[in-house]
Amino acid sequence: MPTRILLIRHGQSTWNAEGRWQGSADPPLSELGEEQARQAATRLLTDGDFDGVGSSHLRRAIRTSEHLANGIGAPMIGRHIGLDERHAGEWEGMTRAQIEEGYPGWLDADRRPPGYEQDDSITARATATLRTLGTAHPDSTLAIVSHGGLIGTVERGAGEPWRRLANLEARWFEIDGDRITPVGERVHLVDPEQETQPPAPKGYA
Repeated sequence: MPTRILLIRHGQSTWNAEGRWQGSADPPLSELGEEQARQAATRLLTDGDFDGVGSSHLRRAIRTSEHLANGIGAPMIGRHIGLDERHAGEWEGMTRAQIEEGYPGWLDADRRPPGYEQDDSITARATATLRTLGTAHPDSTLAIVSHGGLIGTVERGAGEPWRRLANLEARWFEIDGDRITPVGERVHLVDPEQETQPPAPKGYA
């Protein structure tokens, strides 16, 4: 049987609430994000048994995973740098308005700044990490907290169109050897109407 992984975007961070591009920067969860993570744990209890909970090594994902593990009574299985959000280069910490001021027209033209991590890089490290998890946890069901840009890029690598993820939105993947297959539709672990952050461009997390 393949390993099943529910790959989950973290709860709202303080920078999400301010509309700041995060990338590999490390802001904490907001108060709403803490509450979202607690609510998500309740939802996971209805989705079946999980054999473990893990995360990227950024604290907004770590803290979300701690809430989930405590809420569903599953063990923590580690923090994985390969599931960190993409580097956003010079835009990390900037709002959309600041980006438009400093880089006029770049967002509409889908241009990115120096230091921005490209899709092939994020896909390579994410898929390698997911395969490692599949090998380490065969025939298991895992909840892994990561980031919107990363999850969307993995989906796109499987041939799906880009769609932004809300906080605590998630997607099931099956890991069978080298094959990583998205399964079913995305799921919302909390009401997406809770989000207060402004709309964001592709790759935002």
